[in-house]
Amino acid sequence: MDIELFSALEKRIENLLDGYAALKRENLLLNEENRRLLEEREGFKTRIDAILKKLEGI
Repeated sequence: MDIELFSALEKRIENLLDGYAALKRENLLLNEENRRLLEEREGFKTRIDAILKKLEGI
């Protein structure tokens, strides 16, 4: 009986650790995507500001 309980506990711990590792990988990917989107937004902002300055000169 004890061996079965330890085996079940070990399996649950392994599943938790696998899930934790998967979440860490996903978090890294999401952080990279967030950084990329922030840079893209800054680029758009710069372009829009330049267009607005040109329009002010008209």
